[in-house]
Amino acid sequence: SEIFDEDILALVGDESVTHEREQYRFVSLSQRSETGERPIASIVFTVDGKEVSETSEGNGPVDASLKAIEACVKSGAVMVLYSVNAISGSTESQGEVTVRLQNSGRVVNGVGADPDIVVASAKAYLSALNKLHSKSERVAAQG
Repeated sequence: SEIFDEDILALVGDESVTHEREQYRFVSLSQRSETGERPIASIVFTVDGKEVSETSEGNGPVDASLKAIEACVKSGAVMVLYSVNAISGSTESQGEVTVRLQNSGRVVNGVGADPDIVVASAKAYLSALNKLHSKSERVAAQG
């Protein structure tokens, strides 16, 4: 397994370098979850600067949101880790979500933070997809 620059940057928490190469960028998300009904999420994000949107149902609002993203990007990636942590101890704190995706032998982590865990989850998923895309471009360039 190869180690790339953004793997090291992710370990030390510096994501600023990868922002310049983002293929996917979060714009907005709305979701509805009612007792006895399947949750629905609608997400808007950009793909190479072009805005796209999708709505999907899921087992919960996070599942619906990530299914909506996958319906647009069709990455084929498998989620191997989903973790939520509170950045501080209060109910007003931001949630930090880590998503680990695997695709074609490559494994990447994406991190997202937001007071809304569903939004943080979508940001983390898009972050991981950006890293998968960035790695596949570099692997192709390296031959």
